[in-house]
Amino acid sequence: MLQGKKIIIGITGSIAAFKIPHLIRLLRKQEAEVQVIMTPAALDFVTPLTLSTLSGKPVLIGFFKTDDGLWNSHIELAAWADVMMIAPASANTIGKIAAGLADNLMLAVYLAARCPVFLVPAMDADMYLHPSTQSNLTTLRQYGARIIDPVEGELASGLHGAGRMREPEEIVRILNDHFEKKNSFRKTKVLISAGPTHEPIDPVRYITNHSTGKMGYALAESFADRGADVILVSGPVSLEISHPNIRLIRVNSAAEMKNACSDHFAGADVIVMAAAVSDYRPESFSPEKIKKTEKILEIRLVKNDDILSWMGETAKRGQVLVGFALETTNELLNARKKLKAKKLDMIVLNSLRDQGAGFGHDTNRVTLISRKGDEIEIPLKTKKQISEDIVNFIGNWIHTRNLEE
Repeated sequence: MLQGKKIIIGITGSIAAFKIPHLIRLLRKQEAEVQVIMTPAALDFVTPLTLSTLSGKPVLIGFFKTDDGLWNSHIELAAWADVMMIAPASANTIGKIAAGLADNLMLAVYLAARCPVFLVPAMDADMYLHPSTQSNLTTLRQYGARIIDPVEGELASGLHGAGRMREPEEIVRILNDHFEKKNSFRKTKVLISAGPTHEPIDPVRYITNHSTGKMGYALAESFADRGADVILVSGPVSLEISHPNIRLIRVNSAAEMKNACSDHFAGADVIVMAAAVSDYRPESFSPEKIKKTEKILEIRLVKNDDILSWMGETAKRGQVLVGFALETTNELLNARKKLKAKKLDMIVLNSLRDQGAGFGHDTNRVTLISRKGDEIEIPLKTKKQISEDIVNFIGNWIHTRNLEE
């Protein structure tokens, strides 16, 4: 999986830097291209000569190559890489990254990187477990960084505890898994809906809900990152998306969302309806702003078409249909009923009663339920991490189905 992959390894000032020459050898053995960038503090732990010999490329340390003004372009380096790995990642560097600092070349490359970034922390247990370090790691996870958590073991201080950097063989395995997943949905067409709908009352007012679209957009990126061709049908949200594998279609009302989804439903292999579609719309639309004249204003509502039920009735054999359920009472019971009634393959349940979950948050807590009875509870995580869990669940479902057929 690593053949021809371009990997940047950023080395920081940690005693665990002594493991990096072995890591480079393993990567080069799998025919990956490796570019090493060192922080000035890393020079105290491993020599550039060793690293350049093993990687086959000059080690980069500062912004400038020589005194004649030639410089190492952090933008070009960031664009070159398929993945960036900061290993070992010291507490100091983790803090700088979380704060958005760029006082050395490696940090500048990180800030410019659009590729996946892995952080491999290595430090003494007390430093690793300190609230500030844990808070910084949480922040970086929310930014989308992949953290390869350290393990417990013997530390350089002579103590035993958490903070020991993962071994090079395990890091290479994680990288292989990453690139294998990156192609796991290649040649797969995925239709995703996201956000709320606006049901107009008059030119200035409408009925809607609190959906922000964050979950649907995170799902679109996770599928696209794994090679899928994604159609994202989005209600009115403030989010933007620019992944080359994603085609964004913006809509406003439930009727517009149904039309857009209908246009692409038949050609989709996987359909994930994450949008919070309004169940009702005003029976009539006033072309002029409704004036405030009466104490009571009555607006008659009529039902919108149930997009998910229509999909369940018309889905072809082989299509995978996934719905969402936001419940406030009898959550599991209601989600299972919806799963069966709408003829879904699986449903994602979340509850407004869970702190940090639901509309508007960057985090979520969900339960994944399949029509075969599989149920997986996912603890509170960022919506990006939750989206990865959902994509994994769907991928495992497809794999198992294909084996059974």
